[in-house]
Amino acid sequence: MGQRTTAGVCAKLTDAQLDATISGTFGTIRDTLHHIVTSERSYFSRISTGQRYSRPADVPPLTLAEMIESAWQTGQGLVAWAAKVQPADAVQIKWLHGEMVAVPLTLFLTQVINHATEHRAQIMAILTQLGVQPPSLDGWTYFAAQNGLPA
Repeated sequence: MGQRTTAGVCAKLTDAQLDATISGTFGTIRDTLHHIVTSERSYFSRISTGQRYSRPADVPPLTLAEMIESAWQTGQGLVAWAAKVQPADAVQIKWLHGEMVAVPLTLFLTQVINHATEHRAQIMAILTQLGVQPPSLDGWTYFAAQNGLPA
């Protein structure tokens, strides 16, 4: 995992740094990463199987290594499915008051991006307060990394 990713930077943090937080964020870096990873797994499950993924309550939280592996696997799956999802594709989900609603799979793809962006920004704010250089997560940097170009 490279320095250009949130997980790559977080993999080098101490436990004390992973357990740091600041006001206005989801929680600690560790808890926020766990939230991102489990949410992405749930979104991917909805897209790929139509079913919600729920992590069993009686299992311990994911380790950082498990989070990184899960994020990698889910990310690969999301990339593959993004190419296949059609605008009319939808899944039935139980909405706020129990009513079933057809939700376009494109909305789940959008939510994967929006949700992760929001929480990665929170992690980057905590990293900055810790004096740790956060990664550049913009599209241009990603494109450069994927194509062997200087960032």
